[in-house]
Amino acid sequence: MMPIDDLDRTDRLILTHLQRDGRISNQDLAQRVALSPSPCLRRVKRLEDQGYIRRYVALADPEKLGLGLLAYVFVRLDKSHRAEHGAMSAFARDVQSWSEVVQCYAMSGDMDYLLRVQVHDLAAFSRFAMDTLMRHPAVVDIRSSFALQSIKETTELPT
Repeated sequence: MMPIDDLDRTDRLILTHLQRDGRISNQDLAQRVALSPSPCLRRVKRLEDQGYIRRYVALADPEKLGLGLLAYVFVRLDKSHRAEHGAMSAFARDVQSWSEVVQCYAMSGDMDYLLRVQVHDLAAFSRFAMDTLMRHPAVVDIRSSFALQSIKETTELPT
């Protein structure tokens, strides 16, 4: 992968426009970044090949899908000397199958993981927390916070 310094102004503009609208036609994209279509398509392909563009997705509206409750959950695992490695790998493996978890990060500090959990309502969150998270053999503690209002939500990274 090329260093970020190798991205020129046009590459950055391409990334900006594709982050805002992944379905933009190559013709429109080329026009917006002041290129002809063929060189624009080559640049997009290079950005894809070099991993700057990981994939294209449709962002579904959680409210319209009935997933109105967003919770952030800090998780602490059993890190006794014998259990540490196995517990962390088992948790990292198992979290992949929990559809309620839409993001999971390993964290520094006193908690080991941060989960972004999207569910229908408080009852659904309670079931997930009690029946899945707290029953996981590696989990010793969780702390939850609920989003009350979305102030800013974007998938766009600064370019």
